[in-house]
Amino acid sequence: MNQQSVLLLQSRPENDVSDNEFEAICRVGGVAPERVVRLRMDRDELGEIDLDDYAAVIMGGGPANFAYPDEKKLPEQKRYEVWLINLMREIIKEDKPFLGLCLGVGAVAMAQGMKPSFDYGEITDMVEVVVNDAGKHDPLLDGLGETFTALSGHKEGIGEVPAGCVELARSDKCVHMIRAGQNVYATQFHPELDLPGFALRVEAYRDHGYFAPEEGDEILAQAAQWDFTKSAKVLQNFVKRYVQ
Repeated sequence: MNQQSVLLLQSRPENDVSDNEFEAICRVGGVAPERVVRLRMDRDELGEIDLDDYAAVIMGGGPANFAYPDEKKLPEQKRYEVWLINLMREIIKEDKPFLGLCLGVGAVAMAQGMKPSFDYGEITDMVEVVVNDAGKHDPLLDGLGETFTALSGHKEGIGEVPAGCVELARSDKCVHMIRAGQNVYATQFHPELDLPGFALRVEAYRDHGYFAPEEGDEILAQAAQWDFTKSAKVLQNFVKRYVQ
């Protein structure tokens, strides 16, 4: 068993949401928390990363958007964006095991020369994700079948894959899962979330434009009927393949 640490890249500025994301990735993915090195890109020192120190890299989501012009980007995003894109290029070059959640799609795209677009955003809801032929043969989608439901909610996205990447799955609006090389993955959906974690994010981002603030309570009521377990297999399959 590879006992190297997992590097977790986080960009959420809210302490409670960031802590919950860390806890959820560990719990849902089956990673011992003591094996995870958290790097909060919005506030921690951003120095050189030796990828050989880690078994894998996981990147969480957040309120940043690469599609914004510079003058509209959050100060936290301006702090880490260039550093992150350079790290992503190194990860792709080395084919280092990587799983980016939501914002990770944009990070991979930017590293490959493609800018996400607001044309491919989706409202906060469960969406049907369709697995294509490449996805049906990919180990991270093992056990998910030809379609599965997953939690979506993002302002930007991509409609086609950047150069050097393979599309694995999509909704009727945008690409939802890609792979670069053999080991670098990103999902537009959130495989780490359960209902309590989702409820925390709804409250934290109620006024961030993902949905009308007055719709938050209705979304939470609907979420009580959602199945969060199906898409979780992607995170679990990644951990089994690269970490455990």
